[in-house]
Amino acid sequence: MPDSSHPADQHKPRLDKGTVLGSLCAIAGIVGGLLLEQGSIADVSQATAAIIVFGGTMGAVLVGTPFKQVVAAARASRWVLFEPPHNLSGIFEQLIAYATKARRLGILSLEEDAESIPDPFLKRAIDLAVDGLTSAELREMLELDIQAEEARTSQIAKVYEMAGGYAPTIGIIGAVLGLIQVMKNLANIEEVGHGIAVAFVATIYGVGAANLLFLPAAAKIRNHAIRRTELLELVAEGVAGITEGMNPRMLRRKLEPLTRAEGVFKAATSVESETASNTVSS
Repeated sequence: MPDSSHPADQHKPRLDKGTVLGSLCAIAGIVGGLLLEQGSIADVSQATAAIIVFGGTMGAVLVGTPFKQVVAAARASRWVLFEPPHNLSGIFEQLIAYATKARRLGILSLEEDAESIPDPFLKRAIDLAVDGLTSAELREMLELDIQAEEARTSQIAKVYEMAGGYAPTIGIIGAVLGLIQVMKNLANIEEVGHGIAVAFVATIYGVGAANLLFLPAAAKIRNHAIRRTELLELVAEGVAGITEGMNPRMLRRKLEPLTRAEGVFKAATSVESETASNTVSS
């Protein structure tokens, strides 16, 4: 699950334009269609239906999911509205800088740099390299970390997918409860018609919450997780190349395909970029 503790943390999270625009489009389409049919917002504003759908869905999720996992999913909800910073280009240049310094001064020269790295994954990778691990051993250990992170993110996304599966059914339960109340007033035909309309609002809430909130949230979190995995793999391959004493020029060429996926690679013919120079001089 994307969070603030990964190698992309070079900038603050930004508002996710896709989430904002998508939400506005969905709301405009649904509300616009309702108004075109001579309806009103009051027709679908039912606090009781909302309590049944969201309360029932939350209860079902809590029953079927470990509490810590639900808490982690709640914390991850911010990444639906805010986009985690995936600064592949910045990490790319940072790795080339480390490779340049290690080739000139030795791998142990990175020990001082590791102390000032705020990101735990990149710091761990550099520490393992400084400790003398071979590139194969380093790749194996970092790959385990990446797999663990992928599994954790997958479990978080499943919480939202589970909610998306429960919500429509809970909405139907709410509609049935409303119809039960309608049956008590069969003598008054006007009350019956109004009661049926109100009863089906719960179904709208359930289906709407699933398809406009829970399932899109799960998809967004998985998308961010994929981008983060690409970044972590870039770090793993880059540090492994450094431990092998790979020429910075060759390392740049090796890592180039991983950065092109985000369209951030900037062609460079010089072995030392400006970032590398600044790191070495420090």
